[in-house]
Amino acid sequence: MVLENIKLALTALAANKLRTLLTMLGIIIGIASVIAIMTVGNAMNNNMQDSMNDLGINNVTVFLTTKTDDNNESSYNVRKIKDSDYFSLELLNELKEKYKGKIDGVSLKQEIGSMKVKDKKKYANITLLGVNRTAFNQSKVKIMAGRSLNSDDYVNATNVVLVSDKYVDSIYDGDTESALGKPLEVVIGNNYYTYTIVGVYEYQEKTGMFSVGGSVKDIQTEAYVPVLTAMHQNKDNKHIEEFEVVVSAGEDPDATAEELREWLNGVKYKNNDAYEAYVYSLKAEAEQVQGMLNTLRFAFMGIGAISLLVGGIGVMNIMIVSVTERTREIGTRKALGATNGYIRLQFITEAVVVCALGGIIGIILGLGMGIGVSSLLQCKGMPSVSGIVGCVLFSMAFGVFFGYYPANKAAKLNPIEALRYE
Repeated sequence: MVLENIKLALTALAANKLRTLLTMLGIIIGIASVIAIMTVGNAMNNNMQDSMNDLGINNVTVFLTTKTDDNNESSYNVRKIKDSDYFSLELLNELKEKYKGKIDGVSLKQEIGSMKVKDKKKYANITLLGVNRTAFNQSKVKIMAGRSLNSDDYVNATNVVLVSDKYVDSIYDGDTESALGKPLEVVIGNNYYTYTIVGVYEYQEKTGMFSVGGSVKDIQTEAYVPVLTAMHQNKDNKHIEEFEVVVSAGEDPDATAEELREWLNGVKYKNNDAYEAYVYSLKAEAEQVQGMLNTLRFAFMGIGAISLLVGGIGVMNIMIVSVTERTREIGTRKALGATNGYIRLQFITEAVVVCALGGIIGIILGLGMGIGVSSLLQCKGMPSVSGIVGCVLFSMAFGVFFGYYPANKAAKLNPIEALRYE
């Protein structure tokens, strides 16, 4: 009986193709909107997750800040910062020893500055960045030629540097072997420094960053030097104002952040009259961003649901028109023995078929739009299979809901009056 009703529904819909298409339009737009929003939302969530993973979602960031009063407000009359207020290397070593087993290390970076390196007509844009071993390992740099920074470099603050393949492309025409052992000369403040290139790494575009066009020379890439080298040479930024703690797998970053806050401010900065350590977890920040994205996604899906509601009302309207137009047909069927339940099922099936077809077309269009927008945003994502199946079932449920009233109206028609209808 169900298959027979589906065939009758398809025949009836094919007889009025334009009207059927216009009826489905609201369902198509609503479902397409929901699917597109799900696709883009998942792509943005994936992109955000990748970005946080690149930054280190298990990292806890610690930086120096002014102390707050009882109202949790910073003082405007705080004294000038002194050398003793900054974090020290001794403090970081003590922290690593105290939380051994809970943390994998302390990531320390010192940016010397951004500059343009020139060699006659050739040039490259670099950011000279001092890193310790943990920070460099966190960057997940892949060495293409030469060697990485080693223990002697970190301990003895040697003047060595790792440059990117983009730098080599710009200055050495892509010949990595020619670059090894060559000097990298920069001016920092009023001082002139020379570093020896000991390795070349593969440049990876940061997740979530958009290409802005231009030549390879215009790309800003990092050039890595030992952090002690950076601290000794950069007199304007020789102090440690910020560092990151890499929390061990299985440990809760939020709980570790709270422990660090209590230890630093309760012990190390307890007697400091003006400054303290501010500690926060990237995990908590990621959850906040993800919550915001989910809120926006649900808001836009709500707008798509309004389109579905309008489409459902359109289906009900056209089914009422269809019942009116086919009154004599209904009367004939009843005269031949069709029951009220059969007539009701026939028209409900027709409404479900309209909504299901609209839902399928909407899913296809929504996937196309979602993937297209995600590509423009340089994100990758797809809606879940359960989400797609849910949209199909939801559209069919819409058909039952909005098709029931017209179908029930048809089922209750008096067969004699229906046969007399002109």
